[in-house]
Amino acid sequence: MKIGVISDTHLRFRDEQLEKIVEDHFADAEIILHAGDLVCLDILDIFAGKEVYAVSGNMDSDEVVRALPSKRIITIKGHQIGLIHGWGNPSCIEDRIREEFDDIECIVYGHTHRAVSEKRNGTLFFNPGSPTDRRFSPYNSVGILDVNETIQGEVIRLEKRY
Repeated sequence: MKIGVISDTHLRFRDEQLEKIVEDHFADAEIILHAGDLVCLDILDIFAGKEVYAVSGNMDSDEVVRALPSKRIITIKGHQIGLIHGWGNPSCIEDRIREEFDDIECIVYGHTHRAVSEKRNGTLFFNPGSPTDRRFSPYNSVGILDVNETIQGEVIRLEKRY
């Protein structure tokens, strides 16, 4: 099963650039995970027709914070995936977010804007980066999780300008 993963969109309204990114990279994704900092709930409308799970982040509006949890666990094909935004200094963020979940196979997070797909002590830490903001990363990116017998993460660098 293909899952589109996105975070840190930081948009106040629907955006043609983000719509094109979703069309190009998530067209065949069955599920979308958004790891926070949407800023505006309307951003989720871009994923119409898909099953979407999202959490709130530190830069989200009060409307988003009221509507979305700060963390959640999603079970897909028998695998448990934790979804959280993250907080604080980017260094050691994985240690902080790991403490938020018990026995879990994958943690999807955001906050740092830096893409990560790394397995530590049996847990896949997956951060798709940001498709719209390069503040802390040399490139924009989104991600794909392939969930079957195992969970595999792929970071997609957005090389072309949208």
